[in-house]
Amino acid sequence: MRPSFVLLFSLFLATFSHARGADKRVVYPAGAKTFGPYSPGILAGEYLYVSGQGARGPERQMPATFDAQLRQCLENIKAVVEAAGLTMEHVVYTQAYLTDMANYEHMDPVWRQFFPKAPPARSIMGVFRLPDETPVEISAVAVRDLSLKKAIVPPGYPADSTISPGVMAGERLYLSGFLGREKSGDVPQDAAAQVQLAFDQMKDTLAAAGMDYRHMVFVQPYLTAKMPAGVMNRIYASHFEFGNTPARNTMEVTSLPYGASIEFTGVAIRDLAQRRAVRPKNMPPSPTASPCVLAGDTLYCSGKSAFIPGPRLGIYASTVEHQVRQTMRNLLDGLEEAGMDLSSVVANYVYLDNIDDFARMNRVYAQYFSVTLPTRTTVQHRAAGERKAEEDDRSPALEEIALIAVR
Repeated sequence: MRPSFVLLFSLFLATFSHARGADKRVVYPAGAKTFGPYSPGILAGEYLYVSGQGARGPERQMPATFDAQLRQCLENIKAVVEAAGLTMEHVVYTQAYLTDMANYEHMDPVWRQFFPKAPPARSIMGVFRLPDETPVEISAVAVRDLSLKKAIVPPGYPADSTISPGVMAGERLYLSGFLGREKSGDVPQDAAAQVQLAFDQMKDTLAAAGMDYRHMVFVQPYLTAKMPAGVMNRIYASHFEFGNTPARNTMEVTSLPYGASIEFTGVAIRDLAQRRAVRPKNMPPSPTASPCVLAGDTLYCSGKSAFIPGPRLGIYASTVEHQVRQTMRNLLDGLEEAGMDLSSVVANYVYLDNIDDFARMNRVYAQYFSVTLPTRTTVQHRAAGERKAEEDDRSPALEEIALIAVR
C-alpha cells in the first residue's frame, strides 16, 4: 500500500503544481536576444509584464538619433506585447529611464505614434547609466482583456496629453509619475512644497477613480539629490497609516522632468478587502514602507538591499556577489510570509551602484531563478558612490532589488 500511496501523492503534487503554474508563461518574441538572465515578458493572470527594453535593434544595432532610439525601444516592447497576442493598446503602464533628460522634450511625438489613443500611465526619470550603453530603457505592463482598461483623468487635466494620469486595469489602478510641480508649470524651491504637490496630484487621480491613499499598494518615489530624504519621509508618512503603508521602492535619480526634485508613481487596488500588508517577523513596523503588500493574488515587495536585520541593522558584505545573496534572502522573507517563493516572482527592479557590476551581479542573480526567469529592469540610478567600509565594518549598498510576485 505504501508505494502506491507515495506514487498517488506525488502525482497529486505534480498536478497541483502544474495547475498553479498553468496561467503563468514566458513570452519570448522570435529572434529576441536578452542582455542578461531575464525573460522578455511574462503573462501572469490578467497581466503581461514586459522587461525594460533598450534601444538596440534585433541585430544589436544602435540607431543614430534619439527619436530613432526611442522608436526602436518601443518597437522592442511592441514585439513582446504582440508575441503575447496583445496590441500596444493593451499597455496600461510604462516607466521610462533616460540617461540624458534633455531628450525628454523629444519623447511625445514618437510616443503618440505608438499610443494614438487611450495612452498608458507613464513615469520618467533620469539615470546615470543603463545596461548595454542604451540611452533609454522602458518597462511596461499590459492587461490581457482590453475591456478592463479605462483611462482615469481628473477634472481640469489637459485633454490632449500623451499620457493618462491613471489607468484602471481590472481592480488595479496604475498611476503616472506625479511631479512636485504647480499646475502653472512652476517648480517650487521649497522641498516640502514639492512633495505635497506630488501627493496632491496623486490624490486627485485616486479620487477620480473612487479611491484614496488607503488603496495604494506600491509606491516608487524618485528623488534627486536636491530633495532631502528626511523632508520627503516626514510628509510621506503623514499620508499613510503607520505599519500599513504601501510597499515602497525609493531611489535617488540624476534628474526629473522640468527640474523637479520628487516624483511619485505606483499602483492602487480598488477593493480594500483584497489589500493586506505583509511583514516578516524580523522587520519592525515602519511609518514609510511595508516590506510587502498583497493585492489580490499579486505581491508587491519594497526594495531590499543586503542589510542584516536585527539590533545592528546594516550591510556587512563588501562585494556585489555577497550583497545579492543577502538581498535575495531578505526578499525571500517577504515572499514566504505571503506563502510564496522565488518561483512566484514575475518582475524585478534591479538598481546597481555601478553598471560595471552588471555581469558579476547576473552570475549570482541567475542562480536564484532556475525555473522561470522573471522580467527585469536594471539601471544605475546615480553616479557610483565611494566603496569604503565604515569603522564598524558596515559597507555601502552596491545593489537593491524590488519585486512583484503572483500566486
